[in-house]
Amino acid sequence: MSLIYNAVIAAYAGAARIVAMRSGKAALMVRGHRDSIARVQAGCPEGGYTLWIHAASLGEFEQGRPLIERLLAADSGCRILLTFFSPSGYTVRHNFHPRVTTAYLPFDTPGNVEAFLDAAKPQMVVFVKYEFWHNYLQTVRRRNIPAYIISAIFRPGQRFFGPLGNRFCSDLRCYNRLYVQDEVSRKLLADAGIHNVTVAGDTRFDRVADIRERPLGNSAPGEFAEGSAPVVVFGSSWPADEDVYIPWLKANEGVKAIVAPHEFDARRLGVLRSRLSRVPGDTMLLSEFEKASVEARSRVSILVIDSFGLLSGLYRLARFAYVGGGFGAGIHNLNEAAVYGIPVIFGPNHRKFNEAAGLMACGGGFSVDSANGFATVASGLADNSSQCARAGKAAGDYIDSNIGGTDIIFADLFPQYIKRNDK
Repeated sequence: MSLIYNAVIAAYAGAARIVAMRSGKAALMVRGHRDSIARVQAGCPEGGYTLWIHAASLGEFEQGRPLIERLLAADSGCRILLTFFSPSGYTVRHNFHPRVTTAYLPFDTPGNVEAFLDAAKPQMVVFVKYEFWHNYLQTVRRRNIPAYIISAIFRPGQRFFGPLGNRFCSDLRCYNRLYVQDEVSRKLLADAGIHNVTVAGDTRFDRVADIRERPLGNSAPGEFAEGSAPVVVFGSSWPADEDVYIPWLKANEGVKAIVAPHEFDARRLGVLRSRLSRVPGDTMLLSEFEKASVEARSRVSILVIDSFGLLSGLYRLARFAYVGGGFGAGIHNLNEAAVYGIPVIFGPNHRKFNEAAGLMACGGGFSVDSANGFATVASGLADNSSQCARAGKAAGDYIDSNIGGTDIIFADLFPQYIKRNDK
């Protein structure tokens, strides 16, 4: 299997370099990979990094973040290495903390792995959710470096549980312990002969609970949301999502909207702004709104967020929210919205997300598959305050009932920092 795997990874790396000639995003990744070893070495303390934690992208980082912050608070001398595979994670969080070195994870070839681990010398490795890099895992085990995966989730269709599952499970056996989100994952692993498993839930619940306690940090969206008009936040929005909710938004001029596109550049923002506008002057970018006159602000009913890092706090301003991605690769972070006790609407591609099922089961989340479906749900929430309040309470209670995964993991991995009461 290793020969085939290595050939696939080498081909993938070569393809990335070709794509980088035309794609700015791919070019960022290729340049980042080239500089990664030097960056890791430059930040490495004499004894190696206390912890190396890898997150594929920004969403997985949010699952690893509570553990990182807990360790930084407990150990003032620790040094952490944080790696990403995707530019969307690295570009936003490359200056996350003075004691955290951030780098791209080099492609999983034997040579890259040896060079990377020689440079980092990690005392412990934590992968987040879906990270099963064969050469990294096998080499970490060979070097006797403790390795863990957190917020992992497994489903029957994955390669570990098929006819060749035992070969792929050799990678899972490299983990000293697997912290999984649910009992289904634990049972699947047990049936495959893997028993060093703890059901700890999803650490994103802890992350959003922490965000809920922090101030928004930007007063302009709060000023926009003032008044009696209901506010709806459309978070992590893609063009396919906009096809679904814009018709309703244009038909309901009494509703204020905050729209945070998942990715944006000048062209994307220009097109989005044109699509959203109901009357001249009613749609404004946040960067413009911050500088606008009081009179100009008063005409704005649709605010488009053109900066990163604000969305998770903006949901507190909403009566209900729509979270994008469900008409594409998969929904984005529902928990960020639900933690504020508001109903959440999302698209149909949610099968791989436990939180979607949980929110729908409790009555706090609603899946829609068309513009008409969105209009029906959104109008019901906008027009019926008691229905909206009940759904919002259900969503908030669901989040609160799932907090605590980071406590379980941190106590296992860093017991020296847990204070116990002597009886």
